[in-house]
Amino acid sequence: MIMFNFKKNKKVIIVAEISANHNQNFKLAVSLLKEAKRCGADAVKFQAYTPDTLTIDVNNKYFRIKHPQWGGQTLYQLYKKTYTPWSWFKQLKKIAEDLGITFFAAAFDKSSVDFLEELNVGAHKISSFELVDLPLIEYVAKTKKPLILSTGMANLKEIQEAVAAARRAGASEIALLKCVSNYPADPEDMNLESIIDMKRRFSCPIGLSDHTLGIGVPLAAAALGVVMIEKHFILSRQIKSPDSFFSIEPKEFKYLIDNVRLIEKALGEPSYKLTESQKKSIIFRRSLFVVKDIKKGEVFTDQNVRSIRPGQGLKPKYFKDINNRKAKKAIKKGIPLRWDLVSR
Repeated sequence: MIMFNFKKNKKVIIVAEISANHNQNFKLAVSLLKEAKRCGADAVKFQAYTPDTLTIDVNNKYFRIKHPQWGGQTLYQLYKKTYTPWSWFKQLKKIAEDLGITFFAAAFDKSSVDFLEELNVGAHKISSFELVDLPLIEYVAKTKKPLILSTGMANLKEIQEAVAAARRAGASEIALLKCVSNYPADPEDMNLESIIDMKRRFSCPIGLSDHTLGIGVPLAAAALGVVMIEKHFILSRQIKSPDSFFSIEPKEFKYLIDNVRLIEKALGEPSYKLTESQKKSIIFRRSLFVVKDIKKGEVFTDQNVRSIRPGQGLKPKYFKDINNRKAKKAIKKGIPLRWDLVSR
């Protein structure tokens, strides 16, 4: 099982964000767990809130949603449809652990932090919308568990304040997730170069919480060295849920994971050593060859010696050293030039 030690983990942690895609159907939630494991995900993430821990049941202009997919209802009405029943969590965690996949969840208030601590989750997540709740961040940080902070909607100062609050309260390890809180997010808004800048500014691991369609953005992030990629996961977008329109299906999710693993292998480490396979190809390099029969004592020129393939002769850089020098003995066309054929 993947543990949340970002500095020691040598591979990107791929998280299947279940969110509201269980449609409050426990069997569907279990199917999502199993399918995420089959695709190769390292972790599954749920969200530990209830309508009452997120908002209040009021229907006025402040609480009515304006959104192409979620509009026409209040926040309370939306969250009532989307929350994961807390009575499921213990069993879901057990099923995930039996499958060999890490289970964790986002916390949204102190009661959810306490609840998740009772479950002994391995890490805590704070969503982008809660990043400005510094008292909540401090409360979570005091658990000493690894803390994952999503940064959607946050400006630089807000991220700095959140990280400072977490460190001040004693967070053992902090990872920041680059995020754009738009559903779906536009790739042109992602500014993935920020990942490199965030590493430098905050001296902590950086991941990606991705809401774009497709897999291009997370693959680019993998190439930039993120430690985690989080994607909303659904069995099929035909199963309508509040998040289905921007969630990833199993076939595409597996393709994403397979290609992230390929990128990890390709990135490797700074190295200028030849691989064993490259050593076998040295023979096809250019080198100096005799291209016309040469008599003993004849001068080497660019007419009788050329840089050609294969690579058994002297390196081409030595041409200037043998030019206008004489052959020690007769040399047939097609013989690689060696120092023992060149008179001093």
